[in-house]
Amino acid sequence: MTFENTVSASNGRGWTIGLWVGQIALAGMFGMSGYMHAFTPIEALAQMGMGWTLDAPLALVRFIGFAELAGAIGVLLPALTRILPLLTPLAALGFSVIQALAIGVHLTRGEFSVVPMNLVLLAIALFVAWGRTRKAPIAPRA
Repeated sequence: MTFENTVSASNGRGWTIGLWVGQIALAGMFGMSGYMHAFTPIEALAQMGMGWTLDAPLALVRFIGFAELAGAIGVLLPALTRILPLLTPLAALGFSVIQALAIGVHLTRGEFSVVPMNLVLLAIALFVAWGRTRKAPIAPRA
């Protein structure tokens, strides 16, 4: 093994580790958020600081919750099992859409304190979507 092969192999390993960390972080954050949006009473969500839930239809809050739960599963399970791993970057793109819409809602409501977290989650989701399609895709099971 030459020096060039060692450097490129370690770079590929770093990308893979970084992407897995991002995927686990997304699954954890959106899994918790999805569970709360899907199953917590609206009044309790509002008391936790999610005032937008009082103004949104109940069906929309629950839909967002189940979409986040599905994404949390989709960002990990296909990559872990290598069954339809293309679903992993698609789940990350779905998280990107959720965050872009959330940023818009929070800005229009004047809830500026939560926007930085939305931007961080958006960046991680875009990183995972890009990384799992371009930099370190996961090969499907043969």
